[in-house]
Amino acid sequence: MRFLQQLPAHDLTYNDVFMVPSMSHVASRLDVDLRTSDNIGTNIPIVVSNMTAVAGRRMAETVARRGGLVVLPQDIPLDIIKIVVDYVKSRHAIFETPITLAPEDTLGEAISLIHKRAHGAVVVVDEANRPLGIFTEHDGAGYDRFTQLKNVMNLDMVCFTDSQSVVDIHDALVEQRLNFAPVIDSEGVLVGAVTRKGSLRSTIYQPALNADGQFLTSVAVGINGDPAARAKELVALGVDVLVIDTAHGHQASMIRALEAVRKAAPHSTVVAGNVVTREGTRDLVNAGADIIKVGVGPGAMCTTRMMTGVGRPQFSAVLESAEVARSMGKHVWADGGVRYPRDVALAIAAGAASVMFGSWLAGTYESAADTLRDTEGRLYKESFGMASNRAVRNRTRTESAFERAKKELFEEGISTSRMYLDPHRPGVEDIIDQIVAGLRSSCTYAGAATLEEFHERAVVGVQSSAGYDEGRPLGTSW
Repeated sequence: MRFLQQLPAHDLTYNDVFMVPSMSHVASRLDVDLRTSDNIGTNIPIVVSNMTAVAGRRMAETVARRGGLVVLPQDIPLDIIKIVVDYVKSRHAIFETPITLAPEDTLGEAISLIHKRAHGAVVVVDEANRPLGIFTEHDGAGYDRFTQLKNVMNLDMVCFTDSQSVVDIHDALVEQRLNFAPVIDSEGVLVGAVTRKGSLRSTIYQPALNADGQFLTSVAVGINGDPAARAKELVALGVDVLVIDTAHGHQASMIRALEAVRKAAPHSTVVAGNVVTREGTRDLVNAGADIIKVGVGPGAMCTTRMMTGVGRPQFSAVLESAEVARSMGKHVWADGGVRYPRDVALAIAAGAASVMFGSWLAGTYESAADTLRDTEGRLYKESFGMASNRAVRNRTRTESAFERAKKELFEEGISTSRMYLDPHRPGVEDIIDQIVAGLRSSCTYAGAATLEEFHERAVVGVQSSAGYDEGRPLGTSW
């Protein structure tokens, strides 16, 4: 990457910069290869942050199917981690996981689960897991919540077999004016589910798989306690990427934890952070990190900068840290501060291998929080920062009441925030589509067929706040 003008003396945020087009020989945005340079197996540069309200098994499965990675939070007990990792790795690489219930289950149970997936449907199955019918919210109109599904489900059901191509399935769904259908094997047992968009996405995205053909998984590890022992247990559970995570990554405790984890898991990919300087990046690489997480305070749920005055504008932090990491044969993830697809593209231009974020996805069907309705009937989910009072309470639940109360005095995050589901993009895949479309176009503007070429060819300029505002679309006339 090079600057269009002379690099200013002050640090820059994503809003402070823009990219100018260059001569391009890339004919189509679909010709751009979005595989990441960090070699972990991801096919799009998207990593979902280890936020309790965001990162769970539904998010991990769905994002991995589209080529990204989800980091599960550090405060989840190991027995639950095992269940989640086993679940994610057992999912089908193409067909989505449907919500299933028995015929005797009630309409109320179905309504409570239906918004945990973007399908908008529940598959009613028998004891052998064979589909009997489909239930949607429309089918429940006029019935009370205790009505059994067998009395309201739609029996006029179309199923596809797992041997059919996704192209044929897509065309059949369009022809029959359907949006959702179960997928079965040769014996009629439910394998998964498919939607029109899902079948289309399966031809555009490549899943993030490990050497065994299973979805990639990642779990965060804290620096307190015995991080090496936890890392060793996580590797035994089949976790592919370990993320040693603390708000202030450039400290002696992190170095000790990182060295211990590297010794306990010598063959694993280890990510560590967060830092925002050359020195911090260099020290974590020397301690054994393969990937450095960059960002202090840019997250939507984080109040660190307002509470402490500590942090650094994210574009400059990524640019400087990536330069050092690359010189040492390593990589960085740009963690936080993205609000629009342009920010993802600019982070990649600055040298990041992937971009990490969480709050952007908090208001989606697949996020870990429960779906709620406000007084006007709009769907939303509650999100919170991982340094907030609420997160600290969850993380210290095994400690004494006194120790917990003392730690709860020091919070640097929002404890509750309503994240409304966008009716136009209510699923995480909808947001991934938006990001990937923008990033692909950015690459074609730069004349780059890969993300590495994009970093090399990007030409970035510095703009005023008026310049940024000029680029914002207007929803109404002026």
